[in-house]
Amino acid sequence: MKRLFAILILLGLIAAGVFGWANAAWEQPGPATPDGKPRIILIPPGTRAHAAANMLHDIGALNHPLIFEFDLRWRRLAPKLKAGEYAIPSKASMADIAAIMIEGRSIEHRLTAAEGLTSDMIHKIVAADPVLTGDAGPVPGEGTLLPETYLFTRGETRAGMLARMARAMDSFVAQKWAARTPGLPFKTPQEAVTLASIVEKETALPEERPHIASVFVNRLRIGMPLQSDPTIIYDITRGYPLGRGIRQSELDAATPHNTYRIAGLPPTPIANPGKEAIAAVMNPPDTRDIYFVANGGGGHSFAATIADHQRNVAAWRAQERRAASPPRAQSR
Repeated sequence: MKRLFAILILLGLIAAGVFGWANAAWEQPGPATPDGKPRIILIPPGTRAHAAANMLHDIGALNHPLIFEFDLRWRRLAPKLKAGEYAIPSKASMADIAAIMIEGRSIEHRLTAAEGLTSDMIHKIVAADPVLTGDAGPVPGEGTLLPETYLFTRGETRAGMLARMARAMDSFVAQKWAARTPGLPFKTPQEAVTLASIVEKETALPEERPHIASVFVNRLRIGMPLQSDPTIIYDITRGYPLGRGIRQSELDAATPHNTYRIAGLPPTPIANPGKEAIAAVMNPPDTRDIYFVANGGGGHSFAATIADHQRNVAAWRAQERRAASPPRAQSR
């Protein structure tokens, strides 16, 4: 009886020691990475604690996978582990690793769709992304995707990403439409997006978008053609760079989006406008300007009368001639 009691005491001491060691090991720094950068691991859905511990050991993040699994189960944390793609810092303790996986701190990837890209261009960006999965599906309608930088975790689908962009566009347009300036010369949110796409393509300067929006709104109000070169290019290249100047025959052509020939707005957007262009069209500043021309500095000169516009055009032509002329030799 005494021998059995002694054995039980010894086993109790061993168990206490094991528990103590496991508890201490939980908070101790783990293995360092050779370059100090995090280790990347992908834990698939449905992975159990035992398999996750072995996977972490295989990439060098754990020295003792059985102790990690034991601690998880003892602390009742095993069921809380989440699948995901994780960056495990160098020297992360088992407690650190468990916290990362329980909180689901998956690596966030980025995909950027710039303002003014067509739906075909954005579709190709999404289709080529190496992290997204699945088929992208058909190209969405022009002007239905909101240009933005989107964060996502591994496992998101390409079709799902395009659907997110479409929902974001619907939500933003609805918000701006509800707060639009009264009396604008377009009847639907879709027409507003069409005009915003033209504004987006007319200038690379964000600060100019409201002023250009006001010019086009003023033209629509008086029945003046929008006369926007990007609308002609859209019918020729579907928004891809033309690589040359627009020909007179293309200005005269009765193509669907040619705003030199058609009255009012073209039938569809010519690109996916960003938030600033959409906001500018929904709430344009109050101006009398109906003309604008390049000013040689990356922006435009605006005018309310044809006389002022002609002066601006003359100034721009003179600047073009000066830029094309060879520099004169200085006399000494």
